[in-house]
Amino acid sequence: MRYNQILLRVIRYRFARMGLASVGMPLVLTFSVTNKCNSKCKTCNIWKKPDRSSEELNLEEIETIFRSIGKLYFLNMSGGEPFLRNDLLDIIRLSERYLYPNLVHIPSNGLLTDLIEQRVKEILETISSKTFLTIKLSLDGVGELHDEIRGVKNNFLKVTETYSRLSNLRQKYPNFHLGFNTITSKFNLNHLDEIIDYARSLKPDSYVTEIAENRSELFNLPDDITLDAETYQKLILSFRENTRQNLKSRRSISKYTEASRLVYYDYVVRILNEKRQVLPCYAGLSNAHLNPFGEVWPCCILAYTQSMGNVRDFGCDFKKLWNSNRAQTVRTYIKDGNCYCPMANQSYSNMLCSMTAMAKVAKNLLLAS
Repeated sequence: MRYNQILLRVIRYRFARMGLASVGMPLVLTFSVTNKCNSKCKTCNIWKKPDRSSEELNLEEIETIFRSIGKLYFLNMSGGEPFLRNDLLDIIRLSERYLYPNLVHIPSNGLLTDLIEQRVKEILETISSKTFLTIKLSLDGVGELHDEIRGVKNNFLKVTETYSRLSNLRQKYPNFHLGFNTITSKFNLNHLDEIIDYARSLKPDSYVTEIAENRSELFNLPDDITLDAETYQKLILSFRENTRQNLKSRRSISKYTEASRLVYYDYVVRILNEKRQVLPCYAGLSNAHLNPFGEVWPCCILAYTQSMGNVRDFGCDFKKLWNSNRAQTVRTYIKDGNCYCPMANQSYSNMLCSMTAMAKVAKNLLLAS
């Protein structure tokens, strides 16, 4: 998707939110390909739920859905643990055929080192050289702390081995970007500096931290995991400065991502303090979330609580569901300010739809040039 096409969609989303244009199709699709997970994280309860893999969308259904969506910019292949889906490569092939994403992102716990290495190689051989593939490995602690939070013995050793193996692919594939993601929660708030120093020492293409959230998708709504605004603001200061210092050395897409992150962190603090949508939210317009069983959500925060419906009820025609009365009701719920959150994925789209936010990103890029 060309940048002028992205701009046209952004303009359309702004008018659609005001009721002055039809909604169009999303720019970003998060597809949770499976709820199966081999981690037992303290910040997520998906792993506690019964196995429903027999109910997952099959390839024929996914093909119909992708065909009805058409071109988009960003495809986030989420989970559970995405690499537990045996036909993940086939799903990637279908995305290349129908969605033409500029960027494919896959988060992973890094436990299945051999399988992940094999699958990433296959994906890189399958996608266009113009399509960026980013893999973010979870790193919530150093050594035993990571194992404790993730609930799996030797997880830290396995994720570092996976990183080492995948790192060897970066020279051969310039469109491959490898990084780490840290979920900052009440379980690791006193160790963030140590985690940052360790992650940076491995020289990832990007390193990000996101605040732990109570999400309907993760079945963790009552859990006490999220930091308050004051604590988060103190913790993030050193991380922001480190990110700013490393901005000049980043490669292309990573440089833009990191520049956006600096702006995002400021918005997180404001959202936590003000408890409102600091930027207008375009969930259900710019972004869509498809769960493994066909439910379409505006985002993973609202998830089951504000589902737009099940695409199977529309013959797997995503466009029909996207333009349904129920989908519009959910958009109105969001527009009316009934929710707010600092979710990174949606925040970037909200920033893209804000001239003020994009000016701040541009300033960061100019200062790093």
